[in-house]
Amino acid sequence: MAKLTPEDLDRIAERMKRQTTLREGAGRAKVTVHMGTCGIAAGARKIMTALLAVIEKEGTDDVILTTSGCAGLCSREPMMTVELKDNAPVKYVDLDEDKTRQIFTDHVLGGKIVSDFALAVGSERQS
Repeated sequence: MAKLTPEDLDRIAERMKRQTTLREGAGRAKVTVHMGTCGIAAGARKIMTALLAVIEKEGTDDVILTTSGCAGLCSREPMMTVELKDNAPVKYVDLDEDKTRQIFTDHVLGGKIVSDFALAVGSERQS
């Protein structure tokens, strides 16, 4: 295993800082790709790869990209949830790379829900 350099540690620290900013109120959006076994089998890795590419292309640094396990709707995978700061989460289903890029551009960057691919808006959590 290669030794970590100070630069490697700085990159890791910066990445971890970006991953916690939404929880601390500094991030603008959080995108969760559901990557349970069913999601992976349905193509969630391609969804994650498409998101990483569009985030890199757009130079977006205030969006947290994370993963979760199964959301309980295996037949609708691949799925992702978009949470914009101060807005209800939106669950998108039956995704492919093109739909994912459109959702990122229209919803994450533009603030407009892509209703053609949205299953639900809101959360089951009780306050």
